[in-house]
Amino acid sequence: MADPQDTRLSLLDEFPPVPTSAWEDQIRRDLKGANYDKRLVWKTDEGIAVRPYYRAEQIVARDPLPNAAGTWEMVLPGREPAASVSATAYHEQGATAVQELAWALAQGADLLASGAPVTTFAFAVGSSHFMEIAKLRAARLLWHEVASAFGVKDQLRIHARTAGENKTLYDPYVNMLRVTTEAVSAVLGGCDSLTITPCGFDPHLAENVHHILREESHLDKVIDPGAGSYYVEALTDALAAEAWTLFQSIEAAGGWAAYRDSGALETALGSARAAKDKAVALRRRVLVGTNNYPNLQERELDASGRMGDLWRLASPFEAIRLRTERHAKATGHVPRILLLERGHAKMRKARAVFCLNFFGCAGFDIVSSDTLVDADLVVLCSSDPEYVELAAAVVPQVTAPVLVAGNPKEQIGALKEAGVADFVHVLSNAVETLTAWQTRLGIKE
Repeated sequence: MADPQDTRLSLLDEFPPVPTSAWEDQIRRDLKGANYDKRLVWKTDEGIAVRPYYRAEQIVARDPLPNAAGTWEMVLPGREPAASVSATAYHEQGATAVQELAWALAQGADLLASGAPVTTFAFAVGSSHFMEIAKLRAARLLWHEVASAFGVKDQLRIHARTAGENKTLYDPYVNMLRVTTEAVSAVLGGCDSLTITPCGFDPHLAENVHHILREESHLDKVIDPGAGSYYVEALTDALAAEAWTLFQSIEAAGGWAAYRDSGALETALGSARAAKDKAVALRRRVLVGTNNYPNLQERELDASGRMGDLWRLASPFEAIRLRTERHAKATGHVPRILLLERGHAKMRKARAVFCLNFFGCAGFDIVSSDTLVDADLVVLCSSDPEYVELAAAVVPQVTAPVLVAGNPKEQIGALKEAGVADFVHVLSNAVETLTAWQTRLGIKE
């Protein structure tokens, strides 16, 4: 019996363990019949299903990470260390984290087989924060297995560099936020050295990020801070397992050189890149200021050469907006889009905001109104049941094409008969739609 004079709290008594089954039952009650996997489980670019929560029972017990770094060296751009194996270019060409890891392992294994030493891996670190932490942690786990198989001492160092594939011409100071989170991922993932590459902001700000992470955030005080986090550990193990499987298939096919020379590398890269391009075009992956939440007053035509010619996620949207800017410079006219708001207050506002972001990504002049004004394109913003009557009233009054915001499947036939030219909604491919309407509005390539 507890001493009645002992007023200390016993947290274990106050909060007894809750079994996973109880958590799952409560979640399903809260979902009220909604699909658990669709609502709460998401899939990464690698196809890894990420659960809404993790518990100790889902973590594989293992030794601490080999050679985990406690601090890191700041390396300025252009002074990066020579890497025995570099997976940086694969990331910058659209590879998934699993592919980066597997291809780095395969390269390293070929080097060891030839008698060459492997001391440094180089990785680019992107914006998927926890996945990038897990990627660097998984690299240490996996390389330890490869080195052990060859009977050599594992002395791996990891150099990380903030990625270029997700940086943008428009809203360039968002790039500052991107490199900051990427730098945090690299440090928490255990990099030994780190290069933060400025993009659209002053180089000294990139150097300051290092100092802030070390001197103000004290991220150099803990070795492997992700250790023990059920979520980070689970992602690390999942990435490692998938990458090991791919690595084994490469080895079974003859090793890295054979895989690369067969064309399999370029095919895999092309597929991964196309999937990322599609996610950005459909705006399932958001690049703030570029494919969503654009600054409508921003003009970057004079700075367009800053980004270079390498593949980037933002390039298709930037090409669209620069096309509009060139048209405006040549003609003095920016196409005006009227968002005509009528009817159901909640739906018309929601759809007008959607269209403001959608058409704003092309650099158009956008006006919202409940009355007709001069415009090059009219977008009806209302509720599905009201669209047929609204289109019948508006189309005869204007010479500009008329679009509908939404996907009213039951009314599409009637709306087309009423003269509606197109529909824009969450399933629209923004790159294809905006490019097509630029052409129809007379904007030259």
